[in-house]
Amino acid sequence: MTQSPRGLRISDADRERAAARLQQALAEGRITLNELEERLTVVYAARYAADLLPPLEDLPGDAVVPVQHVAPAVPAPTDRPLMLRPGMGTLRRSGPWTVPSRIRVQSVMGSVILDFCDTAVPPVVDVSLELGAGSARLLLPDGATADVDGLVSGMGTVRSKVASTPVPGRPHFRVHGRSAMGSVTVRYRYRMVGHRF
Repeated sequence: MTQSPRGLRISDADRERAAARLQQALAEGRITLNELEERLTVVYAARYAADLLPPLEDLPGDAVVPVQHVAPAVPAPTDRPLMLRPGMGTLRRSGPWTVPSRIRVQSVMGSVILDFCDTAVPPVVDVSLELGAGSARLLLPDGATADVDGLVSGMGTVRSKVASTPVPGRPHFRVHGRSAMGSVTVRYRYRMVGHRF
């Protein structure tokens, strides 16, 4: 269930705090009795935090309830995916390779290493994994983010060492699919004595 664009629903206690702010404003001479009645009608009819902003916006004080905005949805890629099938061996993509916005990996026992650190990366990369006993390692450029919540693991492992929330201006990876007995690792490249791996 998605959150309303207006934020979270408020409680009776939130409405009472807003009403108390209005009563104080009346006592200070900031609003009239008629304005108080009009604003209280809005306050007691409010369902979301954003609904409390108009009756209080010209009065001093912090917001009664912080308005929580929903992060903009990351658009789904629409081009055809790059298909990678390593078989029983190891397939590696690194250096300056062409990264599409959709990648699909199918591996029964092989391993896939996708290094995105030394090449141009689209704003959003959708990576679909179908792994048996195979493994997948994704090495992301510094600052990139990855959402791995769409990965279903049976007896395998899923490890992500990067942030999951998209950051404007930085690549975001949407990693999903299934891993029966294999392992999936998503991380930045390690640095050691001037080397990165």
